[in-house]
Amino acid sequence: MTYRDVVSRQVLTWACTAMGARMPVAMAPLALVFLVRERPGGYSLGAILAAAYVLGEIGGAPVLGMRLRPERARVQLAVGLAVGTVGFLGLGVFPGAHPVVLAGFAFVAGGAPAAATGGLRTLLSELVPARSVAQALSVESILTAGVWAASPAAVAGLALGVAPRVPLLLAAGLMAWSVAGLWLLPARWGAGDADGESGGEGGAGAPLLRVLVGAWPVYVVGAASLALLGLSELVLPALLEQRGIGVGWSGPLLTGMAVGGGLGAFVYGLRGWPGLLRTRSVVLMAGTSVCVALAAVIPATVGIAVALVMGGMLQSGAMLTRNLSLREVLPPGALAAGYSVMYAASGVGYAATGSLAGALLKVAAPSTAILAGVCLTVAMTGVGWWGEVRRARRVECAEGSGGGVVELGGVGAGAGAEGAK
Repeated sequence: MTYRDVVSRQVLTWACTAMGARMPVAMAPLALVFLVRERPGGYSLGAILAAAYVLGEIGGAPVLGMRLRPERARVQLAVGLAVGTVGFLGLGVFPGAHPVVLAGFAFVAGGAPAAATGGLRTLLSELVPARSVAQALSVESILTAGVWAASPAAVAGLALGVAPRVPLLLAAGLMAWSVAGLWLLPARWGAGDADGESGGEGGAGAPLLRVLVGAWPVYVVGAASLALLGLSELVLPALLEQRGIGVGWSGPLLTGMAVGGGLGAFVYGLRGWPGLLRTRSVVLMAGTSVCVALAAVIPATVGIAVALVMGGMLQSGAMLTRNLSLREVLPPGALAAGYSVMYAASGVGYAATGSLAGALLKVAAPSTAILAGVCLTVAMTGVGWWGEVRRARRVECAEGSGGGVVELGGVGAGAGAEGAK
C-alpha cells in the first residue's frame, strides 16, 4: 500500500478546496475571542460567541448532511459554504455590533457549511481507486493536522499585529475560495440511483435516518477520540501553571500534538494493518488515553511534550479507523450524511469533555480534571466497542440463518471486507 494513487492533480485541487473550507473552522473559536476581548466582559462574550459557533456546527452537520444528494452535491455544498462566508464576513465587517447580532453571525458561520466536511470527504473517495481510500483519508488527516497547527499562530499574529477583525475577514476569503474550488471538482458522487440516495434512503430501501442511527457505536468512539483532543487543548494551560511551567508553552505543545497527528496519519496510510477496525480503534484509543493521562502526571515539560506528540499520533489513527468503519457499515448513499453526523458527534464529545473539565477545575486540580476526562472517554470507547461487537454478532447470526442482507445501519453481507484487510 502506497500513496502513489493519491498523487494527482484532482487530489491537489481537492486539497486546496478543503483547506479553504477547513481553515476558517480551525480559526473561528480563537478569532471570536480576539474579536471582542477589548470590549467590557470581552473574554466571557468571546466564549459565548465561540459556543454559538460550535452549536451551529453541531446542529447544522447532521441536519444539512442528511439533505445532501449525490446528484446535487456541488450546488448544495456551494450554497452552504457561501452562506458561511456571509457569516464570517458579517463578523469581520461589524465587530462592534450587538452581541446578539454577533452570536447570530457566529451561529450561521458554524452551521451553514457544517455539511462540507462530509461532502468533501465523500468527493475525495471518488477521486482515488477503491484500494487507496485509506491513503486518501490519511492525506485528509495530514491536511487537517496542518490546518490546526497553523491556525492559532495565524489568528494571534493577525489579530494582534494588524486588527482583531482581520482573521475573520481572512476566514471569509478562504471559505469563498473553497466555493470557487468546487467547480474544479466532480459535480456529484456515486451512481445516484443505485441505492435510492436521491429519495432520502440509505440503501436497500431503508430510511436514511434509520441507517444512520444504526451506526451509533462508530459515532460514540469518534466522539471519544476528539474528546481527548479537546481535553488536552482546554486544560493544558491550567496544567502547565500547576506544574510551574510558563503558560506560553501551551501553544508549542499543542502544535507538537497537531504535528504528531499528521505524522500518525501518514504512518497509518503506509500499509495495511492487522485486525478488525473496531479492534484497532480500541487499541489506538487506549494508547491515546494513556498518553493524555501521562501528560497529566509528568512534571517535566519535555515529558509532557513527548506524551502529547505520541497521543496526537495515536488519536489521528483512531479517527481514521472511525472513518473507515463508517465506510464498512454504511451504504454509499449514506456516507456523506454519516460523515456529517460523525462531525457533529465529535463536536459533542469535545464540548462535553471540555464542560466536565471546566466544572472540575473549580473544585479540583487540573491534573485531576484531565484524569476524570480520560475516564469518561475510556467509558465512551467501551460503550462504542460493545455496540460494534453486538451489531457484528447480529449480522453473523442473520447470515448464518440464511437471512442474506440485513439492515443494521447499512450493514449487509460482505460489508466488512474493506475493514478486515
